[in-house]
Amino acid sequence: MVNYEPLFATTREYPQLAGWLAQLPGQVAAALEEGKHGRFPHWRDLLNNLPPITPSLVNLRDGVIVGRQDELPPEQLAGLASQLKQLHPWRKGPFHLFGLHINTEWRSDWKWDRVKEGIAPLNGRLVLDVGCGNGYYGWRMVGRGARLVIGLDPFLLYVAQYQAIRHFVGETVPNYVLPLGVEALPDGLAAFDTVFSMGVLYHRRDPLAHLQTLLDCLRPGGELVLETLIVDGAEGDVLVPQDRYAQMRNVYAIPSVATLLGWLRQSGFAQATVLDVTPTTTQEQRSTEWMTFQSLSDFLDKTDASRTVEGYPAPVRAVVVAQRP
Repeated sequence: MVNYEPLFATTREYPQLAGWLAQLPGQVAAALEEGKHGRFPHWRDLLNNLPPITPSLVNLRDGVIVGRQDELPPEQLAGLASQLKQLHPWRKGPFHLFGLHINTEWRSDWKWDRVKEGIAPLNGRLVLDVGCGNGYYGWRMVGRGARLVIGLDPFLLYVAQYQAIRHFVGETVPNYVLPLGVEALPDGLAAFDTVFSMGVLYHRRDPLAHLQTLLDCLRPGGELVLETLIVDGAEGDVLVPQDRYAQMRNVYAIPSVATLLGWLRQSGFAQATVLDVTPTTTQEQRSTEWMTFQSLSDFLDKTDASRTVEGYPAPVRAVVVAQRP
């Protein structure tokens, strides 16, 4: 379904990845085995039947914008929309394909705008994106000059969405979404110039262990870009939801900013800086025709939007950058 051979063949170009790249074909093959997901054969057939067209335009700097509207006739564009909606739900985006607007649940472009100017320039950098979803941010990272982006996400639907976009962007753009979790990374990799972890930390049972894994992936002097839910409070304050948080399962710990900075210090990071703290609004996360399930407005208290339906503070997210010494 996905051609990873160009990535597997970069051992000489990235000797620091050689050990892991040697393991990757087996890891990927195991993750894509038939039966891993009941709809996997359907997605594969869908991807094999996408229209064969080379776009006149690929703009990853200002968005994920591929082709012009007049490059596909209306009936073929409608058919493409029907095909891509079979990969519902589309969470991260938006994407623009030949004038077709994939209006995703998240305005991920807004989050990217909050991140891009405060991080170390990505020109020529080797980047790891943990929990990357369908690879939206990876395309934007390449648009900012990243030399190679490797994303990790074990959810095969997101891998299929990534491959659908890659079909039109082309095989040579160096953004890869691997069907793997962070557990697939070898210990002590110390290879990446920048590591992104956005929307992952609060889903980890042991957040300090996750931060240590991210540290181990960075070369000395490399940068972590961490985005996570936070709560108001002093150092040591952590919200531990009893069951769900904003209807999300597997939310284990939401720290205050001061606690988060303390966790980063304990994990060995230096020079941690808060880039942004922004409440999540129903304009940034919402239901659309490309994600018709419930979304943030359904997860907030109907009489007090500052609280979740469980009574916890409504979502606020922080972006922090830190360095490996």
